[in-house]
Amino acid sequence: MGKGGEDSGKRESYSSKPLKSDAFPAWAKDVRECEKKFGVSREKGLLTDEVEKRRQIYGLNELEKPEGTSIFKLVLEQFNDTLVRILLAAAIISFVLALYDGEEGGEVGITAFVEPLVIFLILIVNAIVGIWQESNAEKALEALKEIQSEQASVIRDRKKVSNLPAKELVPGDIVELRVGDKVPADMRVLALISSTLRVEQGSLTGESEAVSKTTKPVDENTDIQGKKCMVFAGTTVVNGNCICLVTETGMNTEIGRVHSQIQEAAQSEEDTPLKKKLNEFGEVLTMIIGVICALVWLINVKYFLSWEYIDGWPRNFKFSFEKCTYYFEIAVALAVAAIPEGLPAVITTCLALGTRKMAQKNALVRKLPSVETLGCTTVICSDKTGTLTTNQMAVSKLVALGSRVGTLRSFNVEGTTYDPQDGKIEDWPTGRMDANLHMIAKIAAICNDAGVEQTGHHYVATGMPTEAALKVLVEKMGFPEGLNKASSLADGDVLRCCRLWSELEQRIATLEFDRDRKSMGVIVNSSSGKKLLLVKGAVENVLERSTHIQLLDGSIEELDQYSKDLILQNLHEMSTSALRCLGFAYKDVPSEFATYDGSEDHPAHQLLLNPSNYASIETDLVFVGLVGLRDPPRKEVRQAIADCRTAGIRVMVITGDNKSTAEAICREIGVFEADEDISTTSLTGKEFMELKDQKNHLRQSGGLLFSRAEPKHKQEIVRLLKEDGEVVAMTGDGVNDAPALKLADIGVAMGIAGTEVAKEASDMVLADDNFSTIVAAVGEGRSIYNNMKAFIRYMISSNIGEVASIFLTAALGIPEGMIPVQLLWVNLVTDGPPATALGFNPPDKDIMKKPPRRSDDSLITPWILFRYLVIGTYVGVATVGVFIIWYTHNSFMGIDLSRDGHSLVTYTQLANWGQCPSWEGFKVSPFSAGSQTFSFDSNPCEYFQQGKIKASTLSLSVLVAIEMFNSLNALSEDGSLLTMPPWVNPWLLLAMSVSFGLHFLILYVPFLAQVFGIVPLSLNEWLLVLAVSLPVILIDEVLKFVGRHTSSLRHSARTAKQKEE
Repeated sequence: MGKGGEDSGKRESYSSKPLKSDAFPAWAKDVRECEKKFGVSREKGLLTDEVEKRRQIYGLNELEKPEGTSIFKLVLEQFNDTLVRILLAAAIISFVLALYDGEEGGEVGITAFVEPLVIFLILIVNAIVGIWQESNAEKALEALKEIQSEQASVIRDRKKVSNLPAKELVPGDIVELRVGDKVPADMRVLALISSTLRVEQGSLTGESEAVSKTTKPVDENTDIQGKKCMVFAGTTVVNGNCICLVTETGMNTEIGRVHSQIQEAAQSEEDTPLKKKLNEFGEVLTMIIGVICALVWLINVKYFLSWEYIDGWPRNFKFSFEKCTYYFEIAVALAVAAIPEGLPAVITTCLALGTRKMAQKNALVRKLPSVETLGCTTVICSDKTGTLTTNQMAVSKLVALGSRVGTLRSFNVEGTTYDPQDGKIEDWPTGRMDANLHMIAKIAAICNDAGVEQTGHHYVATGMPTEAALKVLVEKMGFPEGLNKASSLADGDVLRCCRLWSELEQRIATLEFDRDRKSMGVIVNSSSGKKLLLVKGAVENVLERSTHIQLLDGSIEELDQYSKDLILQNLHEMSTSALRCLGFAYKDVPSEFATYDGSEDHPAHQLLLNPSNYASIETDLVFVGLVGLRDPPRKEVRQAIADCRTAGIRVMVITGDNKSTAEAICREIGVFEADEDISTTSLTGKEFMELKDQKNHLRQSGGLLFSRAEPKHKQEIVRLLKEDGEVVAMTGDGVNDAPALKLADIGVAMGIAGTEVAKEASDMVLADDNFSTIVAAVGEGRSIYNNMKAFIRYMISSNIGEVASIFLTAALGIPEGMIPVQLLWVNLVTDGPPATALGFNPPDKDIMKKPPRRSDDSLITPWILFRYLVIGTYVGVATVGVFIIWYTHNSFMGIDLSRDGHSLVTYTQLANWGQCPSWEGFKVSPFSAGSQTFSFDSNPCEYFQQGKIKASTLSLSVLVAIEMFNSLNALSEDGSLLTMPPWVNPWLLLAMSVSFGLHFLILYVPFLAQVFGIVPLSLNEWLLVLAVSLPVILIDEVLKFVGRHTSSLRHSARTAKQKEE
């Protein structure tokens, strides 16, 4: 029986519950202890019976799929909105009244049902859009599954199973990993088959370089980056082979924890600042509607309820159900008038237009409300690797030997990507490379296993990023004069110089890198006819094994102590600048390799089979130079961070990379000043979590840096900032960033280098992976918010006017001027185009020089509300006034209104029209409207019901005209039309034309005129409409003038109030 079988019966504790990493820290235990704990040996693996037992306990090695929200629940959630609920109530009441009117012989057919059906249609479309957004929100969890490995090479029942589905792995399984494999579970490294093992785990930990793994245990309390003897699910092996022991599977893996954190973050998503404001507005609107409806009923109660006083007590109550329902319909009309039905559609349109503008700036918005949220961002928490930096290693400094002993030459290398054309080497002797530089280029090109490929406009490294950067350096160095055979290679070849070096120097053997000697060597057949050993590696180690140096002219001199100290001094300076340094050396091959041709039969081949011989082969080297590499910052980032400061936005860097590298980058890009003391502003994730007052630390002005940060640290920082009232944008590209991206007010993922998980968890994706694109998007977000404020103010002022109109109608007791279906048409169709066009207002020039608005700033300030109450009152007076003018006047302001032949009545008759049946000898003449003639011989009192059609049309036309002119007022909050004329936004002029065109359509197309209960107007009647409508511009100009001259007083009062709070 194998060891797995022997131990399984004894280990009841193992079988009773899943092993958690906190219960057994495999990284802190030696290999034998781990094997004993999991009841397995690396030679035999687990037995089939034991695998089944463990699968019962742990389940499959896959990430859980959370239960989705049911469609029914999603539908209900769409109605969890105040404005939507008011609309729903209004629609239901309208529908019931339409049915009742039909049964009572009143308004029948399509006209009665247009209003409730249109409102229901709005609600259905709104719900469909909401459900679609919700159901797409959780794709991040699905994307995580794509990262998981599909197959694994496992030892079970003493046999090797090459292609076992990875989901069938259980804790205790023995797995073999090779170069290129995706790690299938969290595993403890038991043994290295190759001399080294390196894993690319940056997407999980944020490290900018591949990490060397070992079998040695580490401290139990170490962070994820420090667990050098563990490999994690979803990461990739880039170098070496090893045997591992599965310690965690499925949801217990590190990637499983990220999965759980994304779920938690998704559940705690909050409404955007705009949605909160709109909900608050909806609640206030509900209260206002309730009060006004109650007032309308109280004012008109005398018309449907009367009584007599007998002995001081009311008696003989008389109730008219017909009149009661009539005034109830007026109350419903009030509700329809007060609700800006078109607002949700216009907001969605404006945000959609904003996303198109942002897409032109390489910011792809996945969730529409994010556009507006960007405008009030106060803190940007940025990942370093891949966001502030390129996530592409690049050589930034080359140090070569001088013309004499004790001298060095230094060259700065430009460029931040793998594109050989990106930048050049400063002061480079193009075409005149000396022998020393010649040798450096040769070693960098040949002692190298990486490559660079072009995909579209991007250059991608294959193999180790540091080696790819060396090949790009060789291309920038060019080929020395006299040996330029580059023309023989294809012009499209990215690495032309490296290919030519490979032709000239034939590589016949490789001395693989290992962590003890920290170098790699290759034996080549040189074009000079000699065999050479070319070596690159850690500078100290290569220098330690060197005895000579090569000078500028190629001459060899002994390595003296002064030269050695000079090289080490340069190394120290480069290392403190967060450069990763590599040294280059060479020598003629030892005598035993003089005739070696790569054949396995050659005696020297046996020496290469044992890596322990490599250090002795790589001795007595000739040192030729060194290079400094780094993951360089993007060119545009420094200016973008300066722009953030100007715009009042704080930038915090949260990275998984090590502290010194992160600090050097932060100083370079302007998060910190070059000589700033950063002892209190630069902490590791662990140090931050140990602080007593974390919020106080986050409130510090200026930049902050958090290095060696794990996903939970990033989440906690975002959570604390949000609790403190900040609006947080979080950027990132890795799996480790996904939970914080989901939790932030706006998550921003990288489009090129970003993982699918990060993209799916985000609200916005940067198509160019450029931090400065976020800053441009913030400016666009601010502009969109200002424009949204403009059209929200415009629509609400229009609605106040409609409410005032209906309220005045009810208060004065005159016939109902406009029916609900007309108000619905104005709110949805006529107001829609100008409101949308206001979204095209040009941005203010100083938009990114102002501090971000507070997320609790009012959409409508008390002053703005007062202004629009004044405007609204005028709208009410104008619409009701024109209705009264038609009934009581033959002319107005010199405009003749008598040509249609209508009869005039007194204002008293109009206000008491309900008593018409009791009037003796009341007669009215027929009147014409377009091709129609209206006569009332059989029932003259119908003149106040059916006969009001012309007066009602005038009221509706005045309302439309006033709202068109009012849209011009909304171009600027306080700016006069003299300083901001209508043509600054030509789209608004077009929209006004469209709205007037639509109004003419329903006036002059008979079928539509019948549906909306209106008739065509004559030229004189249109002149009356314009005469009554135009003063709205003059009134608002006066109010704006007052606003401009009192703005400083209002601002200081608001600032004082905020300070008190």
